[in-house]
Amino acid sequence: MAYQTGRRSTVSTARILTIIAFVCAALALFVSPLIFGIAAIALGAVGASMGDKPLGWYAAAAGAVALLLGYLLAVSLL
Repeated sequence: MAYQTGRRSTVSTARILTIIAFVCAALALFVSPLIFGIAAIALGAVGASMGDKPLGWYAAAAGAVALLLGYLLAVSLL
């Protein structure tokens, strides 16, 4: 019986959080920039701190950009 470390579980959990962060960033453009943008930033930062370093920070940055662009899009349409 092989002994498994917790590394695989942590990395896969971090990757799932990062993917959810990118989905939230996409939703922030069209649905609700404030809620989904903040969620994308938070999930990306948590994913990066759990081990998905470059992609987690990219997701957090995408959430920040989507928050700003979604807000500007909403203001320009009103």
